[in-house]
Amino acid sequence: MALKEDIQETLRGFDDASPDRVLELLDRIRAHLRSDLTRDYLAGKIQGVRDAGTEPEKKRLCKNLVPYLDWYLQGS
Repeated sequence: MALKEDIQETLRGFDDASPDRVLELLDRIRAHLRSDLTRDYLAGKIQGVRDAGTEPEKKRLCKNLVPYLDWYLQGS
Protein backbone atom coordinates (compact mmCIF):
# COMPACT_ATOMS: atom_id res chain seq x y z
CA MET A 1 0.00 0.00 0.00
CA ALA A 2 1.20 3.53 -0.71
CA LEU A 3 2.29 5.77 2.13
CA LYS A 4 -0.70 8.08 1.71
CA GLU A 5 -3.18 5.22 2.06
CA ASP A 6 -1.25 3.76 5.01
CA ILE A 7 -1.40 7.11 6.81
CA GLN A 8 -5.11 7.60 6.09
CA GLU A 9 -5.90 4.11 7.36
CA THR A 10 -3.84 4.63 10.51
CA LEU A 11 -5.42 8.01 11.25
CA ARG A 12 -8.92 6.57 10.85
CA GLY A 13 -8.15 3.98 13.51
CA PHE A 14 -5.54 5.92 15.44
CA ASP A 15 -6.79 4.86 18.87
CA ASP A 16 -6.29 1.22 17.88
CA ALA A 17 -3.01 1.74 15.99
CA SER A 18 0.13 0.48 17.63
CA PRO A 19 2.87 3.00 18.39
CA ASP A 20 5.22 0.85 16.27
CA ARG A 21 2.93 1.33 13.27
CA VAL A 22 2.84 5.11 13.76
CA LEU A 23 6.62 5.23 14.14
CA GLU A 24 7.08 3.18 10.98
CA LEU A 25 4.98 5.73 9.06
CA LEU A 26 6.91 8.63 10.60
CA ASP A 27 10.17 7.01 9.53
CA ARG A 28 8.84 6.78 5.99
CA ILE A 29 7.77 10.44 6.08
CA ARG A 30 11.24 11.53 7.22
CA ALA A 31 12.59 10.81 3.75
CA HIS A 32 10.20 13.41 2.34
CA LEU A 33 11.30 16.24 4.62
CA ARG A 34 13.42 18.85 2.85
CA SER A 35 15.53 20.08 5.75
CA ASP A 36 18.23 18.06 7.49
CA LEU A 37 17.38 19.91 10.68
CA THR A 38 13.74 18.85 10.46
CA ARG A 39 14.68 15.25 9.62
CA ASP A 40 17.03 15.15 12.60
CA TYR A 41 14.40 16.70 14.88
CA LEU A 42 11.81 14.12 13.86
CA ALA A 43 14.37 11.32 14.28
CA GLY A 44 14.93 12.51 17.85
CA LYS A 45 11.20 12.57 18.55
CA ILE A 46 10.83 9.06 17.12
CA GLN A 47 13.67 7.82 19.31
CA GLY A 48 12.03 9.46 22.32
CA VAL A 49 8.86 7.47 21.69
CA ARG A 50 10.86 4.26 21.29
CA ASP A 51 12.64 4.95 24.57
CA ALA A 52 9.40 5.55 26.49
CA GLY A 53 8.76 2.90 29.10
CA THR A 54 5.12 1.98 28.70
CA GLU A 55 2.73 1.47 25.83
CA PRO A 56 0.32 4.21 27.05
CA GLU A 57 3.23 6.66 27.24
CA LYS A 58 4.32 5.73 23.70
CA LYS A 59 0.73 6.23 22.51
CA ARG A 60 0.55 9.68 24.14
CA LEU A 61 3.84 10.72 22.55
CA CYS A 62 2.70 9.44 19.15
CA LYS A 63 -0.39 11.67 19.35
CA ASN A 64 1.97 14.65 19.58
CA LEU A 65 3.47 13.65 16.22
CA VAL A 66 0.18 13.43 14.30
CA PRO A 67 0.85 16.84 12.65
CA TYR A 68 3.62 15.17 10.62
CA LEU A 69 1.10 12.66 9.29
CA ASP A 70 -1.32 15.49 8.49
CA TRP A 71 1.47 17.47 6.81
CA TYR A 72 2.25 14.57 4.50
CA LEU A 73 -1.40 14.16 3.53
CA GLN A 74 -1.71 17.89 2.75
CA GLY A 75 1.13 17.70 0.25
CA SER A 76 0.13 14.48 -1.47
